[in-house]
Amino acid sequence: MKIIFLGTGGGRIVTVSQERHTGGIYIKGKRRIHIDPGPGAALLLKKEGLSPMETDAILVSHCHPDHYNDAEVLMEGMYLKERKPRGALIAPRSVTEGMDNIGPAISQYHQSRVSEVITAHPGRVISLGSLKVVPFKTYHNDPLSVGFIIRGDEGNISYISDTALHKSLLKHQNDIDLLILSVTRPLQSRIKYHLSTEDAAYLIERIRPKMAIFTHFGRKALKSIPELQAGWTYKKTRIKTVAAQDGMVLELKDGNVELLREKWTDF
Repeated sequence: MKIIFLGTGGGRIVTVSQERHTGGIYIKGKRRIHIDPGPGAALLLKKEGLSPMETDAILVSHCHPDHYNDAEVLMEGMYLKERKPRGALIAPRSVTEGMDNIGPAISQYHQSRVSEVITAHPGRVISLGSLKVVPFKTYHNDPLSVGFIIRGDEGNISYISDTALHKSLLKHQNDIDLLILSVTRPLQSRIKYHLSTEDAAYLIERIRPKMAIFTHFGRKALKSIPELQAGWTYKKTRIKTVAAQDGMVLELKDGNVELLREKWTDF
């Protein structure tokens, strides 16, 4: 199973400036899963030699454009493989139906282009072939926002999207091999609804993955040098912690995580 970072930026300023790309995370294994395909995801798939026609599922954590922007285009690609609805969209109701002044983010027409639209209720176990996807509640200003645990034969991944720190984030986080955290803010710079470096360290210490990855950096996190933030976290937790870069590729095999490529070098 390969985990490809099609972008490591997040937040309004970085999304607009594209200081880091915002294409989300692509999992290439027995099933192909695109998580949080923000602006540029379709183009960055092409750069990586991948096609949305091969994608089996799109996972959207919440109703903000740096997490869903390219989903409709990619769902068209999924449809085009066989010229009929294929694959799944897994997302909270705010993304698919809308609530209050949030969403919906994806039109009913585009939802009809996939075989299944599955509501990401926290704790629900969703089967994608041999993979199991378990959404869990996160604490963002989309009140229905979620993270995702993906369990499979090669190992277990947890993706914690934008959230405030909360003890309930630890629920379901057993036997995690790879923990991916959206660390929008650096040390001593916590803001509402987002993780800072010390928040991430708190979670890593308790989840105890084999490797932790920081991604989804805001402007202040980039200025504070993500590698230094990851280094501080390693010293505190003694868990290998890596600051992702655009184009980074990991391999998860037999529960072990290996870095295959650090970044794209031609941007």
